[in-house]
Order: sequence, then C-alpha cells, then structure tokens
Amino acid sequence: MLYFILPVIGLLTGILGTLIGAGGGFVLMPILLLMFQDMTVEEITMISMIVIFFNALSGTIAYSRMKRIDYRTGMIFSSATIPGSIIGTLATTIIPRNTFNVFFGIFLILISIFLVILKKQYKADEEGRAGRFIRKCEITDSKGKSFHYSYNYITGIVISIFTGFISPILGIGGGIIHVPAMIRILCFPAHIATATSHFTLMIMSLISVITHLFFMRETIVFLYAGLLSAGVLFGAQIGAHLSSKLKEKHIIIILSIALCIAGLRIIFLNR
Repeated sequence: MLYFILPVIGLLTGILGTLIGAGGGFVLMPILLLMFQDMTVEEITMISMIVIFFNALSGTIAYSRMKRIDYRTGMIFSSATIPGSIIGTLATTIIPRNTFNVFFGIFLILISIFLVILKKQYKADEEGRAGRFIRKCEITDSKGKSFHYSYNYITGIVISIFTGFISPILGIGGGIIHVPAMIRILCFPAHIATATSHFTLMIMSLISVITHLFFMRETIVFLYAGLLSAGVLFGAQIGAHLSSKLKEKHIIIILSIALCIAGLRIIFLNR
C-alpha cells in the first residue's frame, strides 16, 4: 500500500511545488514527519531533498521549453547558495529540531503576510534603475511575451546565501523563501521568478544531496525517495503547464496561502 501511496504523494508535491516555484518540500516534509515517525530527522530530510532535486530538475526542463528561465541570474544565485547548503546540511545533526521548527513556522507565516500586504510589484522597468549593483534583464518567452526588469544582485546574493543555509535544515527547499523575495524585494515578474527559482533550487538541492550521501547509508531512504521522485517527475510537468495558464496575481495568492499552511503545519507538528 505504501508503495502506491508514495508516488501519488510525489505527484501532488510536484504539481504544487512547480506551480509556485517552491520545490514542494513544504508539502512533503510535514507528511514525511507524520508517516515515518520512527525515522531520524536526517533520514527524512535526505528523502525530502532527493525528491526536491528531481522536482526541480523536471520543472527546470519544462520551464526551459517555455524560455522563462533567467540562466545568468540563476547561476549567480545558485553559486551563492552552495556554501550555505553544505553548512545547513551538516547543521541538521546539531540544531534542536522542535525549537527551530516553531520559529521557522512563524517565519513562514510572516512571509505569507508580507507577500500579501506589500504592494510593491513588478513593473516593466519603468523606474529605470541604474547603478553599480543593478542588473537589467530582458527575456522573451516561447509565446513571444517580453519581460523587462532590473534588480540589485548583491541583495539577491545575500538572500540566496540565507536560503541555501535554511533549506537543507528543514528539508523544505529554498523556493518557498526565494520566490517571495524575488517577486517582492527584487521585483521579478512572477513567472520568471518561479522558473528561475526552480533552476536555482535544482543546483542547490543537488549539493545538499551530495553532502548527505557522505553520511547516509540507510538503503530504505533511497527506496522511499525513488518512489516519491517517480511521482514528482510527472507532477512537475503538470505544474509547469498549469503555471502558464495562471495570472501573476493568482500565483502570488497561491504562494501566500501555501506559505501560511506550511508554517502552521510545521508549528503544530511539535504539539
């Protein structure tokens, strides 16, 4: 029965995670904690990060066909996540999980409120920002729609360093932090933010998985991760397809709701 349930969970995780560019770990991690209460935090985190990698890989392939990935920005941000990702993975063995989960759950809820309240949104580079650390970008997707935007890449790097550290600790992926920051702080178009976040998350989660592999020898972990990943690969393609049919404001609303739910789930898992 479990072997049937896991791919279905993976499918749903892939759809929602790719739809909002968050990787799906925020949905998967609480489920894993409830299903496998005899597993260690390190084992569950390892499963989640493997699934997140395959979700991000599949989503990246789908978004690349849509030509919505800002590859240069993705490489800058993913490079910044690598040191934090390694440290965060190693930190899973020394940070008290219950206490950290409560604070991080509250943090996710605050981000969801921030996303809704803050009215600053992407505009077609009408501010004409310029400066030493400002990067101006232009992307035309497969449907011929052009996106013009600019952002402070130093701010983006700082956000990415933090994201790289926090992601492997909770095993929820970094997109749930990265996407809101890219949309509201860096002023990315929502569609470009979700696509580029997936590309960044693919590289970051791979580094985390490789780091885990040096310490993990439990074969059942890889079996469960494989079953979940099988569903995720299909779900990610569906999520990317659905994202092209949604307006940006709807993506933001879905992301905000998902953040709030994730925060509450993480908090109440400790009750």
